[in-house]
Amino acid sequence: MNKVNVVLGSFYGDEGKGKIIDYLSQTADYSVRCSGGNNAGHSIEIEGKKFAFHLIPSGILNQNTIAVIGNGVVVDPKVLIEEIKNIEANGYNVENFRISDKAHVIFPYHVQMDKLQEELRREDKIGTTARGIGPVYCDKYERCGIRMGDLVNNNFEKKLRNNIENKNKIFEIYGYEKIEADKVVEEYNEYAKVLKKYVVDTIVLLHKALEDNKKILCEGAQATLLDIDFGNYPYVTSSNPTIGGVCTGTGIGAKYIGEVYGVLKAYSSRVGEGPYITEQNNEIGDTIRELGHEYGTTTKRPRRCGWLDLVALKYAAMVNGLTGLAVNHVDTIGKLDKIKLCVGYKKDGKITMDFSTDVNYLEDYEPVYEEFEGNFGDISNCKTREDLPENAKKYLNRIEEIVKVPIKFIGTGAGREAMIIS
Repeated sequence: MNKVNVVLGSFYGDEGKGKIIDYLSQTADYSVRCSGGNNAGHSIEIEGKKFAFHLIPSGILNQNTIAVIGNGVVVDPKVLIEEIKNIEANGYNVENFRISDKAHVIFPYHVQMDKLQEELRREDKIGTTARGIGPVYCDKYERCGIRMGDLVNNNFEKKLRNNIENKNKIFEIYGYEKIEADKVVEEYNEYAKVLKKYVVDTIVLLHKALEDNKKILCEGAQATLLDIDFGNYPYVTSSNPTIGGVCTGTGIGAKYIGEVYGVLKAYSSRVGEGPYITEQNNEIGDTIRELGHEYGTTTKRPRRCGWLDLVALKYAAMVNGLTGLAVNHVDTIGKLDKIKLCVGYKKDGKITMDFSTDVNYLEDYEPVYEEFEGNFGDISNCKTREDLPENAKKYLNRIEEIVKVPIKFIGTGAGREAMIIS
């Protein structure tokens, strides 16, 4: 039954999911993106070339794998076409690419609405990527959204013009430039011509694959603590990048799911606003950022950096039913002399391992740390866990002891091959 493996982010995104997905998709027949839009980014380095994926599943680089954008994803056609061209320019074939006819389409008024809403929040800004993701999900649930099937079958103009008329009334109130309907209709008709050949009913596609005993890899965007339900609301994304979003974003039933890998870094990072209890807004945080090149794949914004939080990681393991961990940037954290792990939260002299996404809860607690020796040296040539230096083993062992989920992947460098699989 268990033909589907899943890769999810365990914290605030940017954990290096692309590298794990790239490895697993080498033996997968299908690689599926389940949620989010081009507010996400997966980076992969292959033979000295760096690839940044924002919409297309990174499994596209494995030519025997069919890459699928599921129905839970929201698609900006312009960004998607640029990504297709970039992949082709680097010598890769995109004939094995499919898009769900049920995936919703991002239009210019979604992007403009995103910027307006963020401006109106004033000091309570969420820190969105201003890519229109939230507003397009709003339209999806408002039932005025336009889907990829509508777009490529030329069944969208009437609804699009009506949407633009309604949005323009709002833009006019706030002094924002109105959207030109004729221009958008013309532009998106051109996008439809390019993308039509990729659009199919992916639910049928994936279930036929399951019937044929094909292996499917589902890749999550963003991460657990950005989940609309289970994250630090309202400082979250607009979809479910947790395990539930895999089912609703693909149409694949829970009984088919096997391994669920939670990806994390040997430290932690966050982009945007919101609570972050182990953040090091100091020289240590700056050092981690520079050592780990912690700047957003999508936004290029500098990420907030800090120590690894095992209380939050246990929460991610619980919510997602994680069966294995993938720890990236072990080489990066090992460049520090001393390393800290958050092993509990403390308030009024009492220590707890209970996590809450409630902002006020997190403000009331302070992290409890254990300190470890760093200076791992060059571990890029380590092929097994036993090859790692003792300091690295102690650090990783402690993560497993507290979270009670085995570490299956250890990132030892940036390249595709710099990884220990156990």
